[in-house]
Amino acid sequence: MADVFSQVYIHLAFAPKHREALIHSAWEEPLHKYITGVIQQRDHKLLAIGGMPDHVRIFIGQKPSESISELVKEMKNASNVFINTGKLSRFKFDWQNGYSVFSHSRSQVNSVCKYILNQKEHHRKKPFKKEFLKLCDDFGIEGGRKEFFTWFEVDLEK
Repeated sequence: MADVFSQVYIHLAFAPKHREALIHSAWEEPLHKYITGVIQQRDHKLLAIGGMPDHVRIFIGQKPSESISELVKEMKNASNVFINTGKLSRFKFDWQNGYSVFSHSRSQVNSVCKYILNQKEHHRKKPFKKEFLKLCDDFGIEGGRKEFFTWFEVDLEK
């Protein structure tokens, strides 16, 4: 059988349940490292990971041997266990159902990596909801009957 050659760049985002700002800066880096390990263990290539207290963004080079939904399910399940068994959050932690996924071309890799790595600076200027809805519009994704996220307005300045 011939080898598989691919170039698939995937940008993912998912949030804690109710999009609550539960990802604390004290354990954000260990969480990102843990998720990175899950990605690498499943033979995908992490290009960038970043986020805010109310969401995580991940940019990967995806291997076609695993579906995106399987990968996201494993990242969420494994990191949920990591957070709760490690007692990282003082609250019961769960990820919200669903996620967003966008594909990018090779020419966009550097700009998407910079965008994800600079989430905190970026969100000082534009809230997540506004940014997310613009991304969906840019990619031609219509909300319609789909529920993107459970939107709760969160003041991240507190």
